[in-house]
Amino acid sequence: MSTSAVQDEVAAIITNGGKVTESEIETAFNKLPALPLDFLHGEWKGGVFDTGHPGRDRLGDLNWVGKTFHSTENVDPIVVSKDGKRVCDENWGHAVLREVRYRGVVSTAMIYNDHAIIDHFRYVNDDLVIGAMDTKRFGDNVGICYFYLYK
Repeated sequence: MSTSAVQDEVAAIITNGGKVTESEIETAFNKLPALPLDFLHGEWKGGVFDTGHPGRDRLGDLNWVGKTFHSTENVDPIVVSKDGKRVCDENWGHAVLREVRYRGVVSTAMIYNDHAIIDHFRYVNDDLVIGAMDTKRFGDNVGICYFYLYK
């Protein structure tokens, strides 16, 4: 499958919503191109793929709405809706962006300052990226929490 076909497939999964297997998203993620370090800036809205991962419910409980990238050194990783406004959830602190090799591809990753979490990103299109939240926070055998950010 060509890169553009994978990009179209990911966009369709998001548009259609509903349940998707972790392996489907993982396969698509692994075929997507790297994301340049300077790509993410400003406010991005977020969503979580419904793979059954407990991270989806946790982010929903937080009222998570996305991430804000002020610079490579200053990221609000968990932005929530509070009184109708986007605010950084300070319980989750801040993060930095770095180039990290993940599944054989060097791409942008977001590393939380105060938590053992790394979000690995791949490019879908200029207004859409997908992420793989790599953490043991939800247990050892629950897999990866896949999410997406969009403008």
